[in-house]
Amino acid sequence: MKLIHTSDWHLGRKLHNHQRYQEFERFLHWIGNYIEQNAIDVLLIAGDIFDSNTPSNRAQTLYYQFLHRMAATTCQHIVIIAGNHDSPSLLNAPKEILKFLNVHVVAYINHEQLEDEVLSLRNADGEIELIVCAVPYLRDRDIRQSEAGESFEDKESKLKQGIQQHYQQVVSIAQKIQARCENNTPPIIAMGHLFTAGGKTQEGDGVRDLYVGSLAHISLTAFPDNIDYLALGHLHIPQRLAKSNIHRYSGSPLPMSFGEATQQKMIIQIDFNQPEPVQEIKLPCFQKLVAIKGDITHIETQLAALKKIQESHWLEISYTGKTIISDLRQQINTLIEDSQLELLRLEDRRIITQALRAHDSQKTLDELQPNDVFQRCLEAHEIDKTQYAELQESFNVILRNLYENDSHAE
Repeated sequence: MKLIHTSDWHLGRKLHNHQRYQEFERFLHWIGNYIEQNAIDVLLIAGDIFDSNTPSNRAQTLYYQFLHRMAATTCQHIVIIAGNHDSPSLLNAPKEILKFLNVHVVAYINHEQLEDEVLSLRNADGEIELIVCAVPYLRDRDIRQSEAGESFEDKESKLKQGIQQHYQQVVSIAQKIQARCENNTPPIIAMGHLFTAGGKTQEGDGVRDLYVGSLAHISLTAFPDNIDYLALGHLHIPQRLAKSNIHRYSGSPLPMSFGEATQQKMIIQIDFNQPEPVQEIKLPCFQKLVAIKGDITHIETQLAALKKIQESHWLEISYTGKTIISDLRQQINTLIEDSQLELLRLEDRRIITQALRAHDSQKTLDELQPNDVFQRCLEAHEIDKTQYAELQESFNVILRNLYENDSHAE
């Protein structure tokens, strides 16, 4: 079987309040064509299909249109796990109907039915050719019971142990299925949506704020050695774990922020019949993003060069000049007039610096991350700095619980 590993589509995500549906449509069209042209048999989507647990109708339409299209291709199976941004109940609701399209959805764990996370994928002759341990995003409450008086170290240790134990249990089930296969030894793939120790993140990707310190950083040793490939989601930068070619994050197909603008996005193709089973497939750029930082002369030069290209570019401009320009936005808009350049965000660092000196009175909440706001609350209430670490840990736990809340659940 030829497989594709992808994750973190984040359908419906905005960039500086700018809709991105055309980008999502281009990506889904591209990956659909790639699956058809390369006769891909299995598609693995490792979580965060949607950007919100209350996705828009348009985001859901893109999702279901894509699944419908795949039913008419060589793709025999699609395996989807829930990520932390997804609503498990929303993903799970059409599960039984999607089975008729060979779409396997695993949205949450069932301790009494761990077998539900172990999928035996069969070929056209009915033989098992692949076993997938489809482990969804593991929420704290799913795998750890709180006890009064626990330290944060105890909670962290229990969480990591719970995740490791869960993977050992589902892989053990997969091994038993593998042992019963008489004609072949199907590979075992494990999927997951989590943060591993040493994982790379990017400012503005929506991941960093949930994992200050070592909160839920899972070591590679938590995964059993006898899996043939580990398909992970959650981190948006494509990367290998401990330089292993078979333990990977595919990364997001679209840049989640201007910080990822120059990052090469990709999907991962796996074919166990090849000498080199894992291959990185580079994705095209579906919408060009450009971040410009400098004084007005530098900004003018960069904009003039971009206009000559005559292609669509979205811009994030940070003015760092020493001179205050009262009509900066108007000047920028004049410079990009009658072009395919579109300004999504303009930041005047001089004004921001002055605002910071005045205790950030000019800075709005949408420019601050939750941890920034919490830090300022600690300072404003003159909390003893020796308590910062413990309070920050408590805040991070609360923040994660808010993100993990499923608004569609009863």
